[in-house]
Amino acid sequence: MGRNPPCMAVVACMSTTTTSITSVLNSLIETCKDGQEGFRAAAEAVNNIDYKSLFVELSAQRQQFAAELQNLVAALGEKPEDSGSISAALHRGWIDLKSAIAEQKPHAILAECERGEDSAVAAYRDALEHTDLPANILETIENQFMHVKAAHDRVRTLRDLS
Repeated sequence: MGRNPPCMAVVACMSTTTTSITSVLNSLIETCKDGQEGFRAAAEAVNNIDYKSLFVELSAQRQQFAAELQNLVAALGEKPEDSGSISAALHRGWIDLKSAIAEQKPHAILAECERGEDSAVAAYRDALEHTDLPANILETIENQFMHVKAAHDRVRTLRDLS
């Protein structure tokens, strides 16, 4: 008699799962927002038109990814993250971009962008390890991960060539 009715247990379970999914998505939103800001700053700092174009493109891509993830969180009835964070930026490597920008050396800027992308790739890999993600969310994360990995490899190649 002291047990919760079955529907109450299901609701509690769904709430925990929704909270876990929201946490995964909000973490990726922060990652995308940090990347968006990092690439924007890099675009403003370089004179090379090709690099500037790439960084603007990648900043816009991360803005789009964050919006997609925010929509998924909202669809769960939760509050989506709406910014990156200083601690996340420190953790993800973007903070050293400021010193590279001060030097205005393309190689240094590309190297710092790659470090930021290393962290983004790791964040997406971590997210993909969660077993409780619904198929639509998993598909979105997998698709974004492919693009993040491709951007990482592109930046790394440019860094190696500079």
